[in-house]
Amino acid sequence: MLINEHDNVEVLLQAEGDIPAGHKRALRPIAEGEDIIKYGYPIGHATRPIAQGEWVNEHNICTNLQGTLEYRWNPAPQKPLIPTDGTQQATFRGYLRDDGRAGIRNELWVIPTVGCVASLAQRLATDFERGCGFPTRAFAHTLGCSQLGCDHEQTRQLLCSLITHPNAGGVLVLGLGCENNQMSTLQEMLEGKVNPRRVRFLEAQKVEDEYWDGMTMLAELQSVAAWDQPTDLPLSMLRIGLKCGGSDGFSGITANPLLGRLSDALVAQGAATVLTEVPEMFGAETILMNRCRDEETFHKTVKLVNDFKEYYLSHGLPVGENPSPGNKAGGISTLEEKSLGCVQKGGSAPVVDVLDYGQPIRTQGLNLLCAPGNDLIASTALAASGCQMVLFTTGRGTPFGTCVPTLKVSTNHELAERKPRWIDYDAGGLLNGKTWEEATREMLELVIETASGKHSCNEQNGYHEIAIWKNGVTL
Repeated sequence: MLINEHDNVEVLLQAEGDIPAGHKRALRPIAEGEDIIKYGYPIGHATRPIAQGEWVNEHNICTNLQGTLEYRWNPAPQKPLIPTDGTQQATFRGYLRDDGRAGIRNELWVIPTVGCVASLAQRLATDFERGCGFPTRAFAHTLGCSQLGCDHEQTRQLLCSLITHPNAGGVLVLGLGCENNQMSTLQEMLEGKVNPRRVRFLEAQKVEDEYWDGMTMLAELQSVAAWDQPTDLPLSMLRIGLKCGGSDGFSGITANPLLGRLSDALVAQGAATVLTEVPEMFGAETILMNRCRDEETFHKTVKLVNDFKEYYLSHGLPVGENPSPGNKAGGISTLEEKSLGCVQKGGSAPVVDVLDYGQPIRTQGLNLLCAPGNDLIASTALAASGCQMVLFTTGRGTPFGTCVPTLKVSTNHELAERKPRWIDYDAGGLLNGKTWEEATREMLELVIETASGKHSCNEQNGYHEIAIWKNGVTL
């Protein structure tokens, strides 16, 4: 399959000889040092001469990525976004919260301030849901103490963003008492941002029976959240995270561009979508930069990319240290190749804003969010920004889900058949005759159904996790 007329490699839809499906084959002889072109862009250079028809992989191609770069704003013509059929009249059944945002779930959340009470949080959530049947989730993590400076502040900001998430009808904030992440500081940060009827604070060291007090507080929260009823809400109130993980050679051909089309359709209706995984923009960043709605947003995007490269370099690591072994086995050879597939999840909409880690969505449209490529950390960051669900494309498969519904979209049919309990939608049909219009409509219907209460595979399996980005010292 030839993706772009300027490419000098093609992607095999089926295995041929020693070359697996999803991998690249040279369309003509490629000289040593010559760029390998895929998607119409360089994905690296040949480390030795490559013959026509030869397998092109990590053994004969190397990244072109280096350190930080200077960029020039070259705004691309903005294409009008055409709504997908049915989006103008479509609504979802969600929960209108006190702050005007929409939730797509009405759950009780137990959020520990520190890892020392993570097991207590899990016991409270499990026992309470078992006892009364009300959906109750605990989100364990290992941080909240022995951190300093911006790393410590980053943890507090992310937890505050989760405490105010619209998918939670009530939140129990559970602390120990002696940790760096003091409850009093969190309360100050949350002042005026939460309804006190929907948030309770409990420090285990300050009470005689933390389990009993926790169960009592959850019962109080449940008595409030139980009155919440879903109502018809417009698609403009959706906030959707865009993520990929375990990518393969089909990611940039099927599932990622499918999410891009869906993102454009939702943005056309006034919704917000969020693209993250900054390292997986390296090599494709100019595509996003040239779609920034104004020069200020362009400069924010430049800073986002270069600051993340500096983060790598400050630890003595190369900026192109990617892809993973699973990516390579699936047909991705360099970070540029991975990035050119990754950014397609952002569709063609203008980039309207750039968000710091833990910062809430401020603008309707396509947003960029600062977070690494790590699946759990990036998905948690998307949720913390206010996304009610995460759409997660994968070619290798993964069972996990973050604290919001995490819909898995397979890039190939074989994965969907082999892991039906992981995969919510099979984009592999696009390789077998399904049209883009049909797949986009089906994906939109699935998003609306999920926003209206249909459980994703990760919810059916009971998989709910968070991970907080840590880049500083541990005391």
